[in-house]
Amino acid sequence: MAQLEIACFNLASALIAQENGANRVELCDGLDVGGTTPSFETINKAKDFLTIDLYVMIRPRGKNFVYTDAELEQMKKEIQEFKKINVNGFVFGILNEDKAINIKQNAELVQLAHPYPCTFHRAFDEVEDASLALEQIIDCGFTTILTSGQAQNVVDGIHQLAALVEKANNRIAIMPGGCLRSSNIGFIQQETKANWFHSSAITDGKEMANPNEIIALKSNLK
Repeated sequence: MAQLEIACFNLASALIAQENGANRVELCDGLDVGGTTPSFETINKAKDFLTIDLYVMIRPRGKNFVYTDAELEQMKKEIQEFKKINVNGFVFGILNEDKAINIKQNAELVQLAHPYPCTFHRAFDEVEDASLALEQIIDCGFTTILTSGQAQNVVDGIHQLAALVEKANNRIAIMPGGCLRSSNIGFIQQETKANWFHSSAITDGKEMANPNEIIALKSNLK
């Protein structure tokens, strides 16, 4: 059975995700910039209520994915703090100025996060050479890549998503995400053969996941 991760931007949304069948929550702040690191207090409280896996976004700000030394140190400290309360995984991604994968910095963070698994987020959709980036991300030790197939949404990126799943060959999970909805998730699964799927399940433009949408997302997965 395929698995569903819900991106949540507050604790209430995370609880809705859990109550309506999500397999995992990615908890973030900063919906308006595509997700940033949530507060320690939010994650600590979430651990009291969530029984499904909780992955934490590690991203100091919006805009690009090139970070200063100070920002990198901040990311390291956040990973160390969140490890103390036993979250289940981390989500981040660092690029160079030329939008290639920053192998050194990503590998440092993956090693610091060990033994917790790490997802390389949609910074992947900005790289020029997806095949090379795939191999580099695998070598860094990530377990998942969140991607829209380098397009505006998963439907437009479906051919790239299918190619990535094939190239990954079970060495890393390719998780389609980006305008993934109950109306298209069945088609995306059929065409890509992916096993993990990512959606905010937000249908009203606000920050809260829609419980009916989560149920529909799950019901359309095989």
